[in-house]
Amino acid sequence: MAQHIVGYGSHLQLQPHTSPTFFSTTLSPSYSTFFPSLSSPPSSISILRSSPSSIPLNHEEPRLQNHDHLSFLNLQPICSEDHFDRVLAEAQLQQHALLVVWVANWCRKCIYLKPKLEKLAADYYPRLQFYSVDVNAVSHKLIARAGVTKMPTIQLWKDSKKQAEVIGGNKAYLVINEVQEMIQNEFTMNNC
Repeated sequence: MAQHIVGYGSHLQLQPHTSPTFFSTTLSPSYSTFFPSLSSPPSSISILRSSPSSIPLNHEEPRLQNHDHLSFLNLQPICSEDHFDRVLAEAQLQQHALLVVWVANWCRKCIYLKPKLEKLAADYYPRLQFYSVDVNAVSHKLIARAGVTKMPTIQLWKDSKKQAEVIGGNKAYLVINEVQEMIQNEFTMNNC
């Protein structure tokens, strides 16, 4: 029976050929360079991707990453100044605060911090919505309007105004602690 190496994110596992695939390719003889733990070359590699229906659209609720319980939520992307204004207006109508994470795809701290913020998003869902803005994908006008000068910057917005922010220059656990404190301060002020 042919075996496939199936990739899920950064995890690879050996499976029988019966698994569904998007594409397969035969490995070259230099497979041991890339897969030194395999004793013999598999006949092909299969790469599985999530279906397009698992990617949330901007108007949908964020989809859970772990269906057993809330372990983490994707940060909802904001892709333009108009989109940012719509998100702020909707939050104001619902009288909710929201957290906006300003990131850049070249920022290592942003990449490292993202899963920790997704975990935090699950902890506060649905009381607080988490959004992300890639500063390389939006206008400089929006970045200047938000007062963002460093990456990552995590801001708490309420009533279409920035209430507080944390600049993520520290270690990830310190940034998360500061963000939690910022959120708790907001919830405490609203309950008074």
